[in-house]
Amino acid sequence: MMSTYLADKAEDLTVDGPSARFTYRRMGPQGGVPLVLLNRFRGTIDWWDPEFLDYLAADRDVIVFDNVGVGYTDGEPRDSLEGFAQGAIEFIEALGLVQADLLGWSLGGIVAQRVAVRRPELVRRLVVAGSGPAGWVPDAPPFSEKVLGIMAKPDADLEDMLYLFYPETQAARSSGREHFDHVSTRLASGGPAVSETAAQGMLTAAATLLAAPFDEVVAELEAIKHPVLYANGLNDVMIPAHNSYVAVQHLDNATLVLYTGAGHAFLFQYAKAFTKQIADFLAA
Repeated sequence: MMSTYLADKAEDLTVDGPSARFTYRRMGPQGGVPLVLLNRFRGTIDWWDPEFLDYLAADRDVIVFDNVGVGYTDGEPRDSLEGFAQGAIEFIEALGLVQADLLGWSLGGIVAQRVAVRRPELVRRLVVAGSGPAGWVPDAPPFSEKVLGIMAKPDADLEDMLYLFYPETQAARSSGREHFDHVSTRLASGGPAVSETAAQGMLTAAATLLAAPFDEVVAELEAIKHPVLYANGLNDVMIPAHNSYVAVQHLDNATLVLYTGAGHAFLFQYAKAFTKQIADFLAA
């Protein structure tokens, strides 16, 4: 069935940076400060829900891209938060952008915060979705064996993905199946997945972050002076809402929004409501 989403019609574009030829897609009216999206763990630009992108790009310049060595972008995959942040900075500068708003989902949210610390003048506002600070948070529930097992799989199936991203309720799982149906058009085109080398690099970076002392985590949060919108689902088995709650206590200018009956992919389950929240935040 032909997709009805404008995001599915966005062309693949490329731009050369110091470390890679970046592949990206650009949607919505250009002008003003663009919103650059940073991918989740094991995600490529094909995994952004086109309904979510259509809502975001209705009246805003929106850019999605694959980082160095991930998906459509060539180069040597990175294995540290610093490496991911440097890749994002290279991409933004390669496009000639003076400033950008950043929206990071999951691992992308942690990367977005590091970019804001590294290059504060390059970032206007931050949206951190289904994510947390760059390290271990006291009293946070640990990853379950089931979650860790699925994260390590190179070929997670639909049931695995539903478990990671949506609560085990009928309504949430129905929303999850709709999300995977939405992304099926792009995925069916046969674009590159995240290589195991790139995925292992992400896992290595995550392990390093989890070993970081909490005082270093707090220092990084306190270094962020930008307005930040933190958002999460209350039933996130990947990065618990507790982490978002702790993070905003150490940010200068933060708003926290939590969605009930939702998990790691709350941004697609509540696409219309969350994109309205983003639009209001970016326009403030």
